[in-house]
Amino acid sequence: MSKMSTESARIALNGPTMGTRWTALFYAEPGVDPDPIRAALQSAMEEVDGQMSTWNAGSDLMRINAAPVGQWVAVPERLRQVLYLGLEIGRASDGAFDIGMGDAVTAWGFGPEAAAPDGIRAAMEALRHPAHEVLEFDGDHLRKTAPIALDLNGIAKGYGVDRLAEILRDRGIDAALVGIDGEMRAIGLRSDGKAWTIAVEAPDPERRTPHAILALQDAAVATSGDYRHWVEVQGRRLSHTMDPRRGAPLIASPGSVTVVSRCCAEADAWATALMVLGPERGAALARNRGLDALFLVRDDEGTARGVGVGQLFSEEPAAIASAGGR
Repeated sequence: MSKMSTESARIALNGPTMGTRWTALFYAEPGVDPDPIRAALQSAMEEVDGQMSTWNAGSDLMRINAAPVGQWVAVPERLRQVLYLGLEIGRASDGAFDIGMGDAVTAWGFGPEAAAPDGIRAAMEALRHPAHEVLEFDGDHLRKTAPIALDLNGIAKGYGVDRLAEILRDRGIDAALVGIDGEMRAIGLRSDGKAWTIAVEAPDPERRTPHAILALQDAAVATSGDYRHWVEVQGRRLSHTMDPRRGAPLIASPGSVTVVSRCCAEADAWATALMVLGPERGAALARNRGLDALFLVRDDEGTARGVGVGQLFSEEPAAIASAGGR
């Protein structure tokens, strides 16, 4: 038994955020008071939600959305970091990841309001420009050069996970697993000296079963899929992931895409981008960008097979794959 396992206390915390819950499992010195740590983690999540939520009419993001085209708007630092990263991945993916899909997300009922036929038609007929072509920054201010509704659902949870990890590291905790929904980040190793294990779910809407198990150390993982959040139109389930070219949910896509990266915000955004691009174009881009990605693609019988890209997924992980947070 390792020295850490005999001298450390195992602590599990959670709290509400972004319509779901954050979790933190970590090891700390015996006798540590978890309440200040819980308060710090919850405060960080409330900050992310207050800056980036489309469900909070008073958030900084919604203040930007409400501002007239051409008006400079002050942007707080953390929101600015997420916008910069979102625009960077938008450019790198040629618009497959687009933080300017807020009108379509809302129209199709994936925001705080129910689906609206008029909104759907407007979103699909709109002349679209990707967000990286429409937003301009000048220091800590931003302006829109054309009408656009920003939505950070494809990156904000990942960023929230990174903030959880930062809070724990700032408090001297070097062994932890934090997450929001399926977006996870591992810090160090478990108390037994082994990597943290994370299940990659099979894309099955009826049950939760693992397709593979990842072993993570100082790395993050995020999955985008079509099997947890959807709308049904004319008897067909449509994924919550939007096709920026159509202003509508993806029609054909992998069952899921899982990305492992150094931080969760990057993994979150790239999983969405590769989901939009699909297993062929997405895999090609992932190889070009040096990403570790696993596409789960259904055959005609609905069975998922894996298409792996990168050193971690060079062979589909039937049992365990390890990542070192490159």
